[in-house]
Amino acid sequence: MVEEIVTDDAPAAIGPYAQAVKAGNFLFLSGQLPIDPNDQQLVHREVRTQTRQVLANINSILKSQQLKITNLVKTTIFINDMNHFQEINEEYSQFMQEHRPARSAVEVSRLPKDVLVEIEAIAVFED
Repeated sequence: MVEEIVTDDAPAAIGPYAQAVKAGNFLFLSGQLPIDPNDQQLVHREVRTQTRQVLANINSILKSQQLKITNLVKTTIFINDMNHFQEINEEYSQFMQEHRPARSAVEVSRLPKDVLVEIEAIAVFED
């Protein structure tokens, strides 16, 4: 059984997809953009600020399901310029603290709304 997850504490989907989907013991989070859920606007065009907002959006979706960062098992980071990798990685490390889910990071030619970073994630519900 698949359940669509929606929370007002994260940006609304900007297309025909869900913020997240629960399937079995897994929560699949769609790629999160640096959009402030309060006004649905992009945050400042600086990579650290955008990364912090993306991670905050991920955290909001996790919290809506009573999950924590430690429930994350996989993330994928999409970056429009790999030269930003170090700054993104520093923000990511602060967010994750000691938790280390599996991760991929790829440079892409363009992201929705011309943002600098997008992150998707998979979390697991504990039995």
